[in-house]
Amino acid sequence: MTHPARHTMIEDAQGLTYGTIMAAVAIVLLTHLGLVTGQTAGLAVLISYATGWSFGAVFFVVNIPFYYLGYRRMGLAFTVKTFLSVAALSSLTLWLPAHLQFGAVNPWLGAVIFGLMSGSALLALFRHGASLGGIGILGLILQDRFGWRAGWVQLAFDAVLFAAALTILDARAVAVSFVGAVVINLVIAINHRRDRYITT
Repeated sequence: MTHPARHTMIEDAQGLTYGTIMAAVAIVLLTHLGLVTGQTAGLAVLISYATGWSFGAVFFVVNIPFYYLGYRRMGLAFTVKTFLSVAALSSLTLWLPAHLQFGAVNPWLGAVIFGLMSGSALLALFRHGASLGGIGILGLILQDRFGWRAGWVQLAFDAVLFAAALTILDARAVAVSFVGAVVINLVIAINHRRDRYITT
């Protein structure tokens, strides 16, 4: 059995660039529609809605505690790539709205497009050894330490997040947001295979 070669630095750079740009465009679309999503990005969106602070700044700060966890669980290369990806996404979401603006978008269609874009962005980042959020890392650590399934930890976090969203958004917006979150998870579940693709 032959093993594929690792990605080169140039391949990593293009993969991380693609992932962060697509994720940033997806977030701009999501916030244009007034929707929310799951995981760390969803927490940052919800905080930005509640406070009026920019998503980019909140997202960057929210992720800070997870870099240490990422270093302990995934190593230095993963942590550095994740930090750079988060910083790039935070900066892009501050810059993009002045240069990329959406008009009328059907919320249901927008949620699906957001999910597809975010899913492909995360796949690109995963395959090049990076991430955009800390909840997944926390889930892996809890799985190692207590035997809790990482997927269930993430699901529980998202359940609490969407319940909290009901205090800020109306029920229809939360329902539409849920569709987007389902699409993201389907894209990742179907396409993210460590036995089939290069991941480092």
